Amino acid sequence: MSGGTWRESLDAARDLPDGEAKVAELERIAAHADAAGEVRLGVDARLALVETHRFRGERWRSVEPLHRCLAAVDRHPTLFDAEDTAALLRGQHAAVEALSGSPRIGLDQARFLLDDLDRRLAGAEPGTVAELRCRLADHLGDEPAARAWFARWRAAGPGHRCAACVAVRQAELLTGWGEWAEAVRVLEPLTTDPGDCTDQPEAALAALLLPYLRLGRYDDAGRAHMRAYGRHRREWTAFGHLPAHLLFCALGGHPARGLEILVEQLPRLARPTDERSVMEFAAAGALLCRLAGESGLVRTPDPTGQPDETEPDAAEPHRSTGPAGQPGPARRGHESWPVDALGLGHATRLAEVFGLIRSTGSAGGRDVAALGAELLATAADLAGRFDARNGTGHQSGQVAARLAERPRAGVPAPLPAGPAPDDAGAGPDDAEPDGPGSPGEPVPLTVAMVVAALERRGDRCAVDPAGTVVGRWGEAMIRFERVGSRAEILHTRVVATRRLSAGRRAEAYEFVNAWNRDRLQPKAYVHEVENELVLAGDLTTDLAHGVAPVQVEVLVDAAVTTGVAYAEAVAALP
Repeated sequence: MSGGTWRESLDAARDLPDGEAKVAELERIAAHADAAGEVRLGVDARLALVETHRFRGERWRSVEPLHRCLAAVDRHPTLFDAEDTAALLRGQHAAVEALSGSPRIGLDQARFLLDDLDRRLAGAEPGTVAELRCRLADHLGDEPAARAWFARWRAAGPGHRCAACVAVRQAELLTGWGEWAEAVRVLEPLTTDPGDCTDQPEAALAALLLPYLRLGRYDDAGRAHMRAYGRHRREWTAFGHLPAHLLFCALGGHPARGLEILVEQLPRLARPTDERSVMEFAAAGALLCRLAGESGLVRTPDPTGQPDETEPDAAEPHRSTGPAGQPGPARRGHESWPVDALGLGHATRLAEVFGLIRSTGSAGGRDVAALGAELLATAADLAGRFDARNGTGHQSGQVAARLAERPRAGVPAPLPAGPAPDDAGAGPDDAEPDGPGSPGEPVPLTVAMVVAALERRGDRCAVDPAGTVVGRWGEAMIRFERVGSRAEILHTRVVATRRLSAGRRAEAYEFVNAWNRDRLQPKAYVHEVENELVLAGDLTTDLAHGVAPVQVEVLVDAAVTTGVAYAEAVAALP
């Protein structure tokens, strides 16, 4: 196979879905490049690997290909330009960040990458280096060092990073150190002026939950939870915010609501973002189960919405699997959660962790005490893995401290009116009869229906004077407008924020052709604006016979989800 053919193979591999087949193909191309001495091809293949691992939530896997890329760039600097260097620095930053997310990255590896990143930046981004050193020290339990680096980080400012996201990260550290009032001072401006950050204000609101409770601002905590959870309940990338919502319910006096959320979100353990997020989710869930049991709740809600009419079979104890494959404590009436439900085929291979989480054998809810014990075992096991890697006991101590927390005295923190966590699963007997404007009755499409659908997702948007609804989701700008003689057609247009140079026209056409071949929506196309190529897409739905509000929600959700995927694919182009 010629060099040009291998380059074509790399281009084709980039278009594959982000799965193990894509990883294997990129690794095959990189191995060929090494054998053939094609340095540039090898680096391009490994950079694609780094991006693939990032999109799959497996940043720990990017360390090895990143090391190989850095070594190649150092040996052959003339083969690479500033854009290549920037991509490598982004990957290096992400790999160092991943240390606190997974115990599968060696501590020495991360320290080497951090020192090397500091050397390559040569003082150009002091805030970036200070942040990484601060968070590393905090992860290891060295609070004095973390505070010293924190001061340098704040003094340097956000630099090129998103100022809102930087503020949330700093506030999370302040919360961990018990500086509740300062955390609130940092975060509250984001709740009214989130700027251009698409994660806000919900990320800030989730970070405010514990400080609000500690400061006795219970009304504010309830409002923050209701608003933020409306978005975080469905976004895969928001998994890391779920522990804050579970803690609010546990410590704010809402154990029943917390159990509903816990049961609703347990399936997301099939594909977590990293081990740390699982550890924190499990620790918060274990605390919630303990406090729920103390309040008299002995079974979780049935996620199917059916009444729990069966009791666990007490005849034969079932023995669960503990850490390292050792038998765990006997439990009655339990059977293993199906392997498919736990996602053991997922590339993170957390079988040891997920093997600790089991469901009851009944058709209804789960035993709260047993579920709590297994969540605690999961959290303790993962904390032990981190501590074994780090040579400290800090993470285990954090889990123990979490389990020792108790709710505030008095009445529960007030919750404003809003949808219950399981409102989507309400049965037909729970629904109100259809009436004018009810969710089930078709009506003419309105701008308000589109805005309401976005607000229900927890998204921010703007409406221009012509009635076009506009929003930004990461790399995507999306517009919803009504067209047609009676404004009966919903037209959605997505524009990727990244543009390509006009000289890459053939590559852009190849990309959109591949997208249109493999994906149903949005329909992708390319057009030129001022010597730049704009990659856009659209989706049109004829609603001449009316549309129910719930249908608008489905259409809007699909448009945003596929539009963001399209824009992210454009952003990932070399």
